This record gives sequence, structure tokens and C-alpha cells, in this order.
Amino acid sequence: MTVFWLALLFLSLVPRPLLAHHSFFAEFDEHHPVKVTGTITRVEWENPHVWYYLDVKGTDGKITTWGFSMNAPGQLMRNGLTKEMLKLGVLITVEGYRAKDGSNNANSQKITLPDQKRVVTSTQGDSAPRD
Repeated sequence: MTVFWLALLFLSLVPRPLLAHHSFFAEFDEHHPVKVTGTITRVEWENPHVWYYLDVKGTDGKITTWGFSMNAPGQLMRNGLTKEMLKLGVLITVEGYRAKDGSNNANSQKITLPDQKRVVTSTQGDSAPRD
């Protein structure tokens, strides 16, 4: 019985990962699709999800910054998207689903690059909606 308590104490002291993986439905709303075109201003090419940010010009001329979550880097590369393709200042079109909190964040499902190449960027395995 002492071994059990020592093991339990040891496991309670082991640090847990700071980053948690959340499912699509925990953060994004499948009933609020978005499609925006904007200029890439920042790219965070890191696990567990790549994030990129766009400056999007509204019909009133006002610029709004949007943040988009994508798959992990390895999954994106298998889909044909590399970090070098997301250059700062490049204009792209994004299709995805808006954050449940109503912020200008979304889950990126597909992007269309300047050469009209379309790449699937959705978080496969998170039960995200499929087109």
C-alpha cells in the first residue's frame, strides 16, 4: 500500500503540459462561417496549432485584425502548406468558422494563396465541419 501512495505523490508532483489541446467545438461555432480576404501580418508556426493574423479592410475602409487557428505544422506540410508560403504582406482569402466568443478569431478551414492555390488548413481530427 505504501508503494501506491508514493506513486500517487510522485504523479501529483510531475509537471503537466502548459498547452492543452481543445476540440473545434469547444472554441468555434459551426453555424458562423466566415470568408475574409486580408494581408498577412503575423505567423506563429508552432505546435499544437499554427496561428496567423490578417489585416482585413472592411467596406467602410476600416482595418480589422483577424486571427486564424490551423492544424499543427506537420499536418499542414503534409497538406502542401509551408511556413514560407505565408509571407508577411501577402493577400490571401480564408474560409473558416468564427470563435464562439464573437471575437475576430476563427478556425481556418481553407486558404487561397495569391497564385489561386487552395490549401486545406482545418484541424483534422477535431471533428470540425467538412465542406
